[in-house]
Amino acid sequence: MKINPKNGIDKLLFGMKQNDVTAIYGKPDRNYKDEDDNVIFAYNKHKMRLTFYQEEALKLGYVVASSPDLEIFGFKIIGRKIADVKKDLATKGITKFTQEEFDTFENYFNEENWIIFQTEFEEVVKFEIGAIINNKDEFDWKFPTKK
Repeated sequence: MKINPKNGIDKLLFGMKQNDVTAIYGKPDRNYKDEDDNVIFAYNKHKMRLTFYQEEALKLGYVVASSPDLEIFGFKIIGRKIADVKKDLATKGITKFTQEEFDTFENYFNEENWIIFQTEFEEVVKFEIGAIINNKDEFDWKFPTKK
């Protein structure tokens, strides 16, 4: 599954509605609301959790994934050492990361592309990507809206 920085993952584009996603992947294995009334779809086969933002007309705005098939710029990420992933990303100009620690986990956040690599024991175990917020402080939706 290809990660498309600033756009989404695989065939998913930020700004899609729930019916756009189910047309591609079918019904989710789990469908629930979080504490902010956002709708969450979970797909076991793809190891993905999708968040549709309630305050943004339930548009797809965030994806958390842990599939071993995930790749960015042709580089696999899950199960690899974060140092190696960062070296690969540097060849594509992605070098700035904010690092946070939680117990045995560490997050490496790149704000420009709104991506997070979560590691445990220096190995990438989870990936997160969110819709970009533009300089007008609005989401930069990638999926064309129907008029």
